[in-house]
Amino acid sequence: MSEKIKKYDKKGNLIYFKYSDGSESWYKYDENNNKIYNKDSDGYEYWQEFDENNNEIHFRDSYAHEHWHKYTENNNKIKITKREYKEIEFRKQEKEYNSRTKCSRFELMDI
Repeated sequence: MSEKIKKYDKKGNLIYFKYSDGSESWYKYDENNNKIYNKDSDGYEYWQEFDENNNEIHFRDSYAHEHWHKYTENNNKIKITKREYKEIEFRKQEKEYNSRTKCSRFELMDI
């Protein structure tokens, strides 16, 4: 196994990490040291936005998940709104057999 490798920016924020299995992650931060971006070697990415009080107000990722956060004047979270888009996958499902005909329902549909 390879060794873990970490790199930091001038403010001490982790900007790169290589895991012992060889996978990697990259990070970016805003001026207040809030992590605003993450990408890994598998292609997963996420982005975050923060308000002037460093509260997370928006999150989205490469899987099309998206969240918005609202806070009170005292910075207490009062609402999370989520929008999750679902990608439709077309794949062959396991065959379900009809006990009477001994055919799968997909075979029956194709007749």
